Amino acid sequence: ERHEPPALGPHPKPMPSTTCTPPQQATPPPSVVVRACPWPAIVAEFRKQRGIALPLAAMNLAWFAKTAVTTMFLGRLGELQLAGGTLGFTFANVTGFSVLNGLCGAMEPICGQAHGAGNYRLLHKTLLMATALLLAVAAPISLLWLNVDKILVGVGQQRDIARLAKAYVTYLLPDLAVTSLLCPLKAYLSSQGVTLPILFSSAMALAFHVPLNMVLSKAWGIEGVSTAVWLTDLTVVVMLAGYVVVTERRRQGKVPWGFDQRRREWLQLLRLSGPCCLTTCLEWWCYEILVLLAGRLPDARRVVAVLAVVLNFDYLLFAVMLSLATCASTRVSNALGAGEASASRRSAYVSLGLSLVAGCMGGSAMAGARGGWGRLFSRDFGVVDGVRKAMVVMALVEVVNFPLVVCGGIVRGTARPWLGMYASLGGFYLVALPLGSALAFKAGLGLRGLLLGFLVGASTSAAVLLLLVSRIDWVNEARKAQDLVGATSTGVEDGHDEVAEENKV
Repeated sequence: ERHEPPALGPHPKPMPSTTCTPPQQATPPPSVVVRACPWPAIVAEFRKQRGIALPLAAMNLAWFAKTAVTTMFLGRLGELQLAGGTLGFTFANVTGFSVLNGLCGAMEPICGQAHGAGNYRLLHKTLLMATALLLAVAAPISLLWLNVDKILVGVGQQRDIARLAKAYVTYLLPDLAVTSLLCPLKAYLSSQGVTLPILFSSAMALAFHVPLNMVLSKAWGIEGVSTAVWLTDLTVVVMLAGYVVVTERRRQGKVPWGFDQRRREWLQLLRLSGPCCLTTCLEWWCYEILVLLAGRLPDARRVVAVLAVVLNFDYLLFAVMLSLATCASTRVSNALGAGEASASRRSAYVSLGLSLVAGCMGGSAMAGARGGWGRLFSRDFGVVDGVRKAMVVMALVEVVNFPLVVCGGIVRGTARPWLGMYASLGGFYLVALPLGSALAFKAGLGLRGLLLGFLVGASTSAAVLLLLVSRIDWVNEARKAQDLVGATSTGVEDGHDEVAEENKV
């Protein structure tokens, strides 16, 4: 009796049991091989992404709720304190927190791929390197914050508001160091798909934030509200750091924490952190520029109020967008680090499908809420009517924003964040802002013109990123991931034929 040798590869194909057929015809050609339906794998991937994204979305909503609580207590201190605190918080976001969050984005591909490859030593090294990098960058930012009043007066802000903004930012200085610890801890855990501790610690910190504000705002005024922000963040750092220490001690086959970072590892982190930082800053700054442009329109006070109300709804949706993007980056990087090309491709397209569905749902929710959302913030008929009209256009922007942000997460997971940087730079700064300004000021469309410009710019960025994602060579990316994490495997599990066959099903 003759036995055929087993098929090579990770997924052996059954051989026909015939004795009269010549051996060269025993294996059917690859073009007619019928693979099993991928739907079970897609459903399993959806469940994994749901388990990561839902806690992250709740955590992001808790963060925005903390910001809302801070704004509420500033408002209780008085109109001047609200203006000064809001201006100081905006300055801190633009010059500090956006930079730190952006730099920390480099951890997502490195830690995600290291976790997929089982290289826990690189995970530990990256956490330590990113923390050191953020602390080093926070030092010059703190010098900038100490001169915030001079900067604000120099750009035309009133001295009394600038003085209160400096008081708020000065007492917020410790949050630079706290954020330099908090961001790497979050990225370290989320890149491994560990999100529930982040959710629970954020929820507990939010519950602590309210009574802390009640005490400190009465005792110290605007300085107390600012102090409550970094104390709340510090509680999250303590809880997450404690969780990491406990889980690492219980991990089987303990991996020592390495302080022997090599030059190559530092260069990898710095090479990725620059584009990640620029991408985040370009997105954050673009919305600040939008507010500044709205302030130059006729009836600026009403227009800015309308835009502020509309952006409050956008912030809620952005919490969901950000969670989907982080989830996409985690799943793609984990699969690439494990050398599974087809799994990373499947994760990317499941994430894109979820983003399209979520975008349609988010846009529909914004359009459906346009009649009553403005009444929650103002009784002025002009503001309420302006919100109703602006939210129609903004709802279309949200439909595009979801796949745009998720595509950014996918390219981060492949360790190519500069693709997102180029798309943001081109779509927002070369299309959205110039076109929006022309429609708003020259065509006389006002705020609607600005938002239409953003719709075209976001659509352009999304189209570019979708094209780039569709052309990714997943097998090549998996091989590059093996080199990035220093994997010892001899090859990538999924080859070109397997990915091509999956396309045919």
